[in-house]
Amino acid sequence: MEDHTKYMTEALKEAKYAFDKGEVPIGAVVVCSNQIIARAHNLTENLNDPTAHAEMQAITAATSYLGGKYLNQCTLYVTLEPCCMCAGALFWSQLGMLVYGASDTKRGYSSMSNTLLHPKTKIIHSVLNQESEELMKSFFKQKR
Repeated sequence: MEDHTKYMTEALKEAKYAFDKGEVPIGAVVVCSNQIIARAHNLTENLNDPTAHAEMQAITAATSYLGGKYLNQCTLYVTLEPCCMCAGALFWSQLGMLVYGASDTKRGYSSMSNTLLHPKTKIIHSVLNQESEELMKSFFKQKR
């Protein structure tokens, strides 16, 4: 669990970068062989791209780093439960493990279907859940 907290802390740093840019504060890191190979945060506003979620950015960076399209030996740490679009991309990348912080009861993949991820993907949730939730609440409180 110590490593999960360590890497989720790094994902939270990315979420704070997004917050500072006026983006919904979601951050992600991809870890392979105990090394961070990709870092990302939401860029949907800055890029005017509804697909520029932290997970999508992280998948692209990680597959580029590895030189292949599969992340079956990797773990994605993300501060919020992925949406169905991101879960689908994680399915196609055959992600080895997904670790997320806060659940997303409205738009998270599990509220729509638990079968969106690859069947071999291991899932751990609620790592630094409170910190992830507080950052999101702070962001939306500021926007309202």
